[in-house]
Amino acid sequence: MISRRIVTTFLGAGLLLSGCAPGDAPGSAGRSVPRTPKAPSIALEAVAGKALPTVSPTPQQMRRTGPDLPVPRLVDVLTAEGADPRCADIVGRALRRAGAADVRVSPAGSAPRSPRPLTVVLGNAAAPPMAGMLQRSRAFTAGPLPPEGYQITAGSLGGRTAVLLAGADDDGVFYAAQTFAQLAGDRRIAGATVVDHPAMPLRGVVEGFYGKPWTHQERMDQIAFFGSVKLNTYLYAPKDDPYERDRWRDPYPARQARELAELARHAAAHHVRFTYVLSPGKSIGYNDAGDRKALTGKLRFLYDLGIKDFALAFDDVHPLPVWNSAADLARYGTVSEQAAAAAQSDLTNRVQREFADRHPGVRPLQFVPTQYSDLADSPYKKTLRRTLDSRVKVWWTGADVVPTSITSGQARRAADVWGHDVLLWDNYPTNDYDRAAGRLLLAPYDKRTPELGEHLGGLALNPMNQASASKIAEFTGADYAWNPRAYRPADSWRAAAAYLTGGNQQTTRALLVFLDTQHLAPSWSDAPWQPPAPALKARLDAVERSWRAGRKDRAVAALRAQVDALAQAPGRIRQGVTDPGFVTEAKPWLDALTLWAQALRHTCKALELRSSGRSTQATRSFTAAADVARQASAIRTLPGATRPQGTIKIADGVLDTFIQRAPQLT
Repeated sequence: MISRRIVTTFLGAGLLLSGCAPGDAPGSAGRSVPRTPKAPSIALEAVAGKALPTVSPTPQQMRRTGPDLPVPRLVDVLTAEGADPRCADIVGRALRRAGAADVRVSPAGSAPRSPRPLTVVLGNAAAPPMAGMLQRSRAFTAGPLPPEGYQITAGSLGGRTAVLLAGADDDGVFYAAQTFAQLAGDRRIAGATVVDHPAMPLRGVVEGFYGKPWTHQERMDQIAFFGSVKLNTYLYAPKDDPYERDRWRDPYPARQARELAELARHAAAHHVRFTYVLSPGKSIGYNDAGDRKALTGKLRFLYDLGIKDFALAFDDVHPLPVWNSAADLARYGTVSEQAAAAAQSDLTNRVQREFADRHPGVRPLQFVPTQYSDLADSPYKKTLRRTLDSRVKVWWTGADVVPTSITSGQARRAADVWGHDVLLWDNYPTNDYDRAAGRLLLAPYDKRTPELGEHLGGLALNPMNQASASKIAEFTGADYAWNPRAYRPADSWRAAAAYLTGGNQQTTRALLVFLDTQHLAPSWSDAPWQPPAPALKARLDAVERSWRAGRKDRAVAALRAQVDALAQAPGRIRQGVTDPGFVTEAKPWLDALTLWAQALRHTCKALELRSSGRSTQATRSFTAAADVARQASAIRTLPGATRPQGTIKIADGVLDTFIQRAPQLT
């Protein structure tokens, strides 16, 4: 969805500048998302003990209420209603990683006669026997769990050592299992009690970029990852899939249809809603009977593959001097903002009535408007506000195509100006636009108000062409969307790095060094909204200050340590990151980092030589540094792997600037 050229020219200059006539301003039409119902709280008092494990996303409530439970060799897992086989599998694998040799899974209603030293019970909080166990545990106050919420408590129950994992619904049980997997480890289960639920009902990722789409295997991997970090939505919207956009009328060929069906099943198993985004706007005749039939036929085809969630997208369509169909001209007259909105609204409402309402399991449609990236009211928005079915949710990218920040006031204004439930299509970390050429966008999700969920119904991040590398932003975005008030970008960033390294501390440190070199996040037109290499900049600035203050030996020693960290990072990442896709995607950046580290090493040597009065040798080392830096600057992105192509950027504006400026340090 990155195409401001198209956005700003759609239907003339009125797109971003037109206002409402007096009395037409939005207000009461806008609807805020209801606040989360008051959930139960932890009733048990906190007890002293070592720090609890880090859980991502951060739970709404978690405290230590008892000692850690030892994990014995033999463990019972009892499954009540709501616990599907994948939940039991997640719990079983976590127990085995923590040291259990034999995990016996049984239905809760037929518990074994000879119980084992530890029992884990998981299921719906309202289902027997879970409801009675929760009451007897006295771990929680009364109150309804919000959708997708869950409760966990560990300790003694009826004289037996037990852990209860209770969900408000099937999704909640699944998320309780995911949290349990983070509380279990090293032959212990943390003595924690948890009450948790999401702040936003929709939390996801939209594969909505231009350029090479993800492969089928990348999507399968991503969907499993989404479930593990409690993202509940995947929107299929790759701009370069011809059957999604240019050939929207045509059914998929057999192989691709089988893959879509497999993705839908895989998503359901991981408690992720597979949402297909169909983009007919470039060629549809809105009032053409044949095109309307083709549209509902395509949706029925997808429904038969197992897809139950749909969006209609009219973003990035070329401005039309005339309609695609004579029937549109007859019905709507000359093309205008109001006419385009009326046509899109009529079509969407018809699809809602004649397709979504008539197919079991299909939720209300989602809608991607043509004017998706601002807050100004317009005849287009005014028409949609009045005419679009109230059940339809509207996607919005923020106050710009790539917003530098999103405030509470902006979110409130978006809800008002659209008059519908609004969802945030966040174009981060997508790198399919010119200012992102040569970059991996690996900073944490940031600059979004913690009050977003009070006004919007959810958010989806638009990722990079590089699927595995996108997991850094996706992980931190999931952390934010679940509990924005507890979200700490730097902490979440470190947790994301640890996730990709399997918790190996040495590899995590190396990965963070690399992530820092890819921290810059460009905006659409102004200065970057995330700064370049902040950690490296702070260290190089300290080196320069020490040198200018006359502490040259200290400066050289500190610079040498930084050189070593940069030089060692690529090898440790290649050996230790558990996601092989990340290493493959990052190859040109890791290669470039190796060369930049060599250039910095020459610079360090030059400063050391200069500090000891060997000016001639220092000059040679400075020259060598410049030569290697030119080699590093010439490395390009992998052909066909990203759009647009470009030269690789490594801490640009920081590392290159220091190497260029170092010869002037005297």
